[in-house]
Amino acid sequence: MKKELFDTNNIILPNGINLISIKRDTQIAAVHIGIKVGSLYEKKNEKGISHFIEHMLFKGTKSRNNEKLNSDLEERGGEYNAYTDFNSTVYSITALSEEIEVSVELLGDMIMNSTFPEKEIERERGVILAEIRTSKDDVEDFSFRKIHEAAFKKSPLRYDTIGEEKTVKKFSRQELIDFYSQYYVPNNCVISIVSPFEHEYISEIVLRYFEGWKSKELYNSAFIIEDNIPIKKTTYKKEIEQSTIIYAYTFHNINKEEELALKILNHKLGESANSVLFRELREERGLAYDVYSQLDTSKYVKTLYIYTAVSFDNIDETLDIIDKCIQRIKTSDIRFDDGTISLMKKVLKTAVASTMEDSTDLGNYVLHQAIDDESIYEFENDMKNLENISKDDIYMIANKVLNEPTIHILLSEKVEN
Repeated sequence: MKKELFDTNNIILPNGINLISIKRDTQIAAVHIGIKVGSLYEKKNEKGISHFIEHMLFKGTKSRNNEKLNSDLEERGGEYNAYTDFNSTVYSITALSEEIEVSVELLGDMIMNSTFPEKEIERERGVILAEIRTSKDDVEDFSFRKIHEAAFKKSPLRYDTIGEEKTVKKFSRQELIDFYSQYYVPNNCVISIVSPFEHEYISEIVLRYFEGWKSKELYNSAFIIEDNIPIKKTTYKKEIEQSTIIYAYTFHNINKEEELALKILNHKLGESANSVLFRELREERGLAYDVYSQLDTSKYVKTLYIYTAVSFDNIDETLDIIDKCIQRIKTSDIRFDDGTISLMKKVLKTAVASTMEDSTDLGNYVLHQAIDDESIYEFENDMKNLENISKDDIYMIANKVLNEPTIHILLSEKVEN
């Protein structure tokens, strides 16, 4: 992979905006604006406030009411979206390239000029509370919430990004505005734009619509980084047919090369449809339909999960199989050979090619690399470093990471009774 794949210009505008422009042969323009604030930044009484503000930015600005704003977004003829995660809140529009200036102006209006109408706050509060309750009804979401509660005492990872009912019910308009005013500042913002236009033109239109946005001093509190607590916990829930099992591990103490070995391990452990856990639990024994492992290498997060759903009668057998699979990897009984690493190279190359070919995915990728203070060419380093990774590196990282998990088991209340 060569850097020529990206015709990129990365500049810091006078007011502190980090602007990344990518020129490519396309009829599509993808505009992403990321604010470096998410659930990791929230105090205990603020859980869910970043997500609430994300919702409110679609509810009206100084020049557009709710109906006008959403009509203007819809008229771009493409897709518009927003989401909140641990580290950021992101707003985006993907549309025909001829819509780029209007798209930049629209997102700028939302980011800089939202008014938080009191009536809209109350409507959206109801929407978010419904979202929280729906999540509680989803067995998988509920299970992940419970393992986070078991795994962490102080870390923000203990709490859902969408917040808790008790905090969402209490947010006042002034609290929303104060949080918005604190973090929605240009020196806390990354903008990525993928388009067919020259970098100078992209800089001009961003400056045109954002130059009045004034930078402020940021007061970010220190993140609490916590390793998972090694514990096994069982929770009971009414009216569920399947039980769930989740293992959680954290890995805040490994370097980039070790993370790459962990990506290979994760692919072989449970990410692929031919993984060790998938074959053992589903293909060989027919114990589960859903079984997977999930890796998050985001800054300050660093988590690995194993998830499956099985019947109550198969809980003990499933736990035993997972434990034995992990142990067999750690003792090299499950072999990782050159073919495993070659396959992972193909997987990474396919992922890179897929991202490169989609303007929205590419814009989202470079945005998050910048938010995490990582190079947008990190995939190149990964491809080079793959050449140096051996099976011993994979066994080493298994022994370093796959220790002392948090284990959560969800059972039906009728089983308890």
